[in-house]
Amino acid sequence: MKVLVTGTAGFIGNFVAMRLLERGDSVVGIDNLSDYYDVALKKAREARIAGHPNFTLARIDLEDRAAMADLFAAERPDRVVNLAAQAGVRYSLENPHAYVDSNIVGFCNILEGCRAAEVEHLVYASSSSVYGTNTRMPFTVHDRVDHPISLYAASKKANELMAHTYSHLFNIPSTGLRFFTVYGPWGRPDMALFLFTRAIIEGRPIDVFNHGQMQRDFTYVDDIVDGVIRVLDTIPSAAPDAGGDEPDPARSATAPFRVFNIGNNRPVPLMRYIEVLEENLGRKARKNMLPMQPGDVAATWASVDDLVADVGYRPDTPIEVGVARFVEWYKDYYGGA
Repeated sequence: MKVLVTGTAGFIGNFVAMRLLERGDSVVGIDNLSDYYDVALKKAREARIAGHPNFTLARIDLEDRAAMADLFAAERPDRVVNLAAQAGVRYSLENPHAYVDSNIVGFCNILEGCRAAEVEHLVYASSSSVYGTNTRMPFTVHDRVDHPISLYAASKKANELMAHTYSHLFNIPSTGLRFFTVYGPWGRPDMALFLFTRAIIEGRPIDVFNHGQMQRDFTYVDDIVDGVIRVLDTIPSAAPDAGGDEPDPARSATAPFRVFNIGNNRPVPLMRYIEVLEENLGRKARKNMLPMQPGDVAATWASVDDLVADVGYRPDTPIEVGVARFVEWYKDYYGGA
């Protein structure tokens, strides 16, 4: 089938596009090479798929309404995986308009394109950040998420609401995936593993927030991609609520709509994560122990029971394996330690 994938020069989008191409699908990629982080890294990712005969690239912004409408009209994709977005919790405090432009206006253009092209299934990136002030662990998609604590999180919650509206009004099957701290080779330079690795190799201290009292559901990129592909291949339908006074946030009785967590289901203390990295680098980190950053949370932990039951999702990469693979890639890409 023909799949439109946004963010094909991005971390997860690049891996998803590659997996689709490897199995024989055609991929239409969108990426604007935003300078939010190193464009050279994005171009290097893109080069991994650019020469494939079944890959077509469109260099446009999601928020460009006319260009997006023209692309959907010309390509008529069967399915869409929307992974392009303005990412980052901390950056949303500095540049809020970037999140409205890409994550709200851009996502509206995706939805309109899906409606016009009668797309079979839209899969889109949400985020674990939507859980905000929720404290009950593990986080479950069946709990309400009405109190985000960053504009990034609010924009992702808005995506879920917008998707449900279009699923209800126009019968567009849509599935949102709440990603939990994805890491691995070719990862984002603004993420902890990348920042820590670079600092340790260069002999600089690392910033450890909340004085190290943090836990994350670190999820290896190959496990994430497997889940994305399985979800793409499973078109949702309207499902009756299980009962109770309020609708289930994870599904809809009136629309072909689902929301899933996609994580490792194994929260890891941040200090253990750092310890594994130190072991792989053969060096100890100097640590700046700092208070919690605004917009951040102390712990994340994904309940993935629904994803396991519905699509057979089985994350199986421990951090000891995943961090080692990242360090190997980092040394190869940047020329050793």
